[in-house]
Amino acid sequence: MSRHHDPVDGLLLAETLAVRLCHDLSGQVNALTGCMEILREEADPEALALAGDAADMLARRLRLARAAWGRTGGPMSVAEWRQLAEALARRNVVFALDEVDPTEHFAPAAARLTLNLLILAAESLPAGGVIEVAGQPGQDLMVRISGPRAAWPAGLAGMLADPDLAWESLRQADPTMASRALQAPLTALIAHAEGLRISMLMGPQAEAAPPLLVTLAPDA
Repeated sequence: MSRHHDPVDGLLLAETLAVRLCHDLSGQVNALTGCMEILREEADPEALALAGDAADMLARRLRLARAAWGRTGGPMSVAEWRQLAEALARRNVVFALDEVDPTEHFAPAAARLTLNLLILAAESLPAGGVIEVAGQPGQDLMVRISGPRAAWPAGLAGMLADPDLAWESLRQADPTMASRALQAPLTALIAHAEGLRISMLMGPQAEAAPPLLVTLAPDA
């Protein structure tokens, strides 16, 4: 049974999420600002192209943030879900999403949870790698990450099993690093709040990044 959470918990989550959002967008904002400064001095085609790229990435990150962290809307098509995931792509991070049935739709809560899980998966590949997702959006999805240093955050299995552990992880985080450590407890708390489940499938040998089974049919 989860203990009562006072308003301080909610305020801490809001503050940490705000810092995280500013951190995520600052790179594109700074790049766009720098390019605009150059363009004020001269019409540089390269600066114009860079400004366009930065503006496009900023827009994509904002769409992803709204879908993953905002109030849920209606069902989301797999095509839209894949498009949102592209905002997470990096030079050395590859998404393999073709095994998700393209004719299906995600329910609102399932869309939000799985987008948060993709954000977490991308963060769990500090040296690059592959994120594989397969399954049915209305039933179960399997999520795997692989790469040179692929590893889920410490304590994730406990957070997925017990929301109190997710809140405790958020409270105990170093304030200067809290926004970087936010995604694991946030993903777990969304799953618990929506009645959805993420299970870590441990094999006979301990793995740093065992596959995750996401059960997208709400608990009865």
